[in-house]
Amino acid sequence: MAPPLARVVLPLGVAQTISWGSTYYLPAILAGGMARDTGVGTPAVFAAFSAALLLMALLGPFSGRLIDLHGRRVLVASNIVSACGLATLAASSSYAQLFAGWLLLGAGMCTGLYEAAFSTLAGIYGGEARRPITGITLIAGFASTIGWPISAWLDASYGWRSACVVWAAVQLLLALPLNLLVPQVTGAVPQRAQGENPPPRRKRHMMAALAFVFAATWFCSTAMAAHLPRLLQEAGASLALAITCAALVGPAQVAARLLEFWLMRHAHPVVSARIAALAHPVGAASLGVFGVPAAPFFTFAHGAGNGVMTIANGTLPLRYFGPGGYGMRQGLLMAPARLLQAGAPFAFDLLLSRYGVGALAMTAALGLCSFAVLMLLPGPGRSASS
Repeated sequence: MAPPLARVVLPLGVAQTISWGSTYYLPAILAGGMARDTGVGTPAVFAAFSAALLLMALLGPFSGRLIDLHGRRVLVASNIVSACGLATLAASSSYAQLFAGWLLLGAGMCTGLYEAAFSTLAGIYGGEARRPITGITLIAGFASTIGWPISAWLDASYGWRSACVVWAAVQLLLALPLNLLVPQVTGAVPQRAQGENPPPRRKRHMMAALAFVFAATWFCSTAMAAHLPRLLQEAGASLALAITCAALVGPAQVAARLLEFWLMRHAHPVVSARIAALAHPVGAASLGVFGVPAAPFFTFAHGAGNGVMTIANGTLPLRYFGPGGYGMRQGLLMAPARLLQAGAPFAFDLLLSRYGVGALAMTAALGLCSFAVLMLLPGPGRSASS
């Protein structure tokens, strides 16, 4: 019998909030200090972050297979690896050491962020994992809202090195015990609510379509996570206003996920994904036309779309293909996303430096392409086997 949702969702959701805030969201706040103290430019720090994301892509299928076999043990190991990466960053006196620290964080992120958590939930709940997947993203949607201000305060008060040390301690003293509270999966994956089981050729086409959508989504998400405060400054906002508006991403993600949790949970997940794919392009268009006054709307629209698309990353494969081998399949589906994601901070930095707010034309185009591809996938009243 599957454990109650609260027993799994609460500890895993808080652990995910910590893991995201202390790894993925660090560069947006700490990259400047890291660059200054190691004698390199800010693009070099983002190149190291990109290398960490590239390592995530390479390790993804292997990590997914480990989750299929060992469940929460992989999440616990990720806290240890991430803490080691943060400690290495804090102690770095050269770019080589900084680079090594980011590679360790890449390994920690690969085994400790949403894909690992979704795979753990699929192992516990089988085909009924949609609600717990949405539940942990509801909680972890506050990762940027919490993580960015905390990192900024620690950096301003004690320096970026101390910020890394504090986050390493939080990984070990809080996130790790919380992951230990998640039930360990033993035996076969529950087989309730199997997927739509498309034929092999159709399955390959659907896998390719989902891989494209996830890659486009994560490129946009990573570019915004790394550069959102700076992007808003390029639009004319002050630093204080940029950080305030950027902090709306978290509440927007949570608000959209609440709608998904309560209103859309009985609908086909591709319906939510199609709506979400349009959110970033609409927000980008408003910022391009109206400038700074539209900054809150842009960040809220981006956050809402990103919040639902994060859920779709977990629920669409579950709906179409079922829970069997979920972790390995997620690793394969997300490999192209991680490859594009690896280049997103550096590529968007170049676009932002050259075109300013005009760089959003690229991310908006990717959102529109994702919507078009999602419209080709089976939805309500249309079987994946047809």
